[in-house]
Amino acid sequence: MGDAQKPLFRRIALIGIGLIGSSVARIAMENGTLAEEVVANARTQKSLDRVVELGIAHRVELDPAKAVEGADCVMLCAPVGAYAALAEQIAPHLAPGCIVTDVGSTKQSVIRDVGPLIPDGVHFVPGHPMAGTEFSGPDSGFSTLFEGRWTLLTPPPGTDEESVEKIAELWRRCGSMIEVMEPAHHDRVVAIVSHLPHLIAFTICGTADDLADESRQQVLKFAAAGFRDFTRIAASDPTMWRDVFLNNREALLEMLARFTEDASAMARAVRWGDASYIEDKIQRSRGIRKSLIELKQA
Repeated sequence: MGDAQKPLFRRIALIGIGLIGSSVARIAMENGTLAEEVVANARTQKSLDRVVELGIAHRVELDPAKAVEGADCVMLCAPVGAYAALAEQIAPHLAPGCIVTDVGSTKQSVIRDVGPLIPDGVHFVPGHPMAGTEFSGPDSGFSTLFEGRWTLLTPPPGTDEESVEKIAELWRRCGSMIEVMEPAHHDRVVAIVSHLPHLIAFTICGTADDLADESRQQVLKFAAAGFRDFTRIAASDPTMWRDVFLNNREALLEMLARFTEDASAMARAVRWGDASYIEDKIQRSRGIRKSLIELKQA
């Protein structure tokens, strides 16, 4: 990319300033190599006032159409269910040559909802930084969020190569490792590594919440590591996850069906005292944990 210190973009417009958006904003403001100017847009004036207080953007705009004017990079950082309406609002105001990208956790739906609205002469590079915490809002971001984490890019066939490389470089400057992936493949992979675990966590917490009162109080009182780990995942943003589930419906339901079959097999092993089956499953799970540690993704 030539001189690493030269800003990649003149102006980056962040549409949505939650965990991911405000982390990108912080990195851009701190290191100056992402963009010369950072413009932040949010759904509420309250969020924008907070952005100003935190000093994580040069300018804030309540109107997405105004936020994207003159930007050479536009990053959608809202829940994926809001993308279609946002794309409609911003499309007529996108500068020629601008690159539109996103951070959504589903990729086929984003290509379906945003792709057709992108005007000629504007490039579209869908992306997904695989990083996050259970917190949301402008205060939740931090500049090391993406370090050593993967960002998956899913450019549709025929996407301008130079634009893909520019977005890859943006994420590298955020500390990410990059993988380019076919959108349908992406959605299946994240269904098992991210979406299904969240669905299970929300369900387990719901099950605990529905217990008779005295049991429920004991659950909270003695929530050791097992349950506690689920509650961390289950504390995630409800709007975002509702949209993720609905927009990756097919892949998620397929993985859930496979999981349900495997859970039934495990239940059968427990019922009939099949110790070797149970032990084998646990050993294989330990193997996965060991691999994650070796890949520094634990």
